Amino acid sequence: MGTIIKPIITERLTEEAETQNRYGFVVDQKANKLEIKSAVEEMYGVSVRSVNTMNYLGKPKSRYSKSTIMKGRTANYKKAIVTLADGEEIDFYSNV
Repeated sequence: MGTIIKPIITERLTEEAETQNRYGFVVDQKANKLEIKSAVEEMYGVSVRSVNTMNYLGKPKSRYSKSTIMKGRTANYKKAIVTLADGEEIDFYSNV
């Protein structure tokens, strides 16, 4: 489970999963599309038609404390949108 870190479950991606058969995952930043495709097929037992990836940079954040302003960043991450073949689906809630 080194390539796929976690699935993304948002309102928008849930709607895309129902209508367009597309699912989102947070993946390892060094993973390429072929590695992501094979990891999803192995983990969920489905056939993947295409993979789209996007890199997100962390945003700068700051907050005030009693004495100073504390500055930092949120983490960088890579997101993959996986389109499955017709008739395939992933059920994230099967073991809940």
